[in-house]
Amino acid sequence: MAVLLPLVDLVIGNEEDAADVLDIHPEKTDVSRGQLEVDSYQQVARRIVERYPNVSRVATTLRESVSADHNNWGGMLLDVSSDQCFLAPLSGEGDYEPYQVNDIVDRVGAGDSFAAGLLHALQSEDFSEPARAIQFAVAASCLKHSIKGDFNFVSQQEVAALVAGNASGRVQR
Repeated sequence: MAVLLPLVDLVIGNEEDAADVLDIHPEKTDVSRGQLEVDSYQQVARRIVERYPNVSRVATTLRESVSADHNNWGGMLLDVSSDQCFLAPLSGEGDYEPYQVNDIVDRVGAGDSFAAGLLHALQSEDFSEPARAIQFAVAASCLKHSIKGDFNFVSQQEVAALVAGNASGRVQR
């Protein structure tokens, strides 16, 4: 991967990817115990950009594994052009507040859904701004936790509803 990184402008990975591939570790984080130091992920992203100056964005999921069927879920996007780090989801006060994902059906595919959601958002008219893009990616991957199998069968409208704060889970027909 280190050979490929000089050729990319968007890096999507989690803390294990950064540690295993690049030997960059987030401080005060123990994923197996569900303990994340969210601010340290910004430092990980910045270190990736320092090492690979061609990278314009770094995105990562933020998973706190409380138990096998309860995770807290969020994400972060560093946008180099604005020199800002965006977190999602946010509370009404604008503070990072991860989704509480209870009764997980299947975690497989959540990272892929995050990546696909981010790529879709960055290319869309409605979600291309970095703050909106990370909100969309996190919401898409959050919803994936409720679907069995590798594929995320949610619509853009369902993801947008969660981004807008509709977490009721009501089926829309």
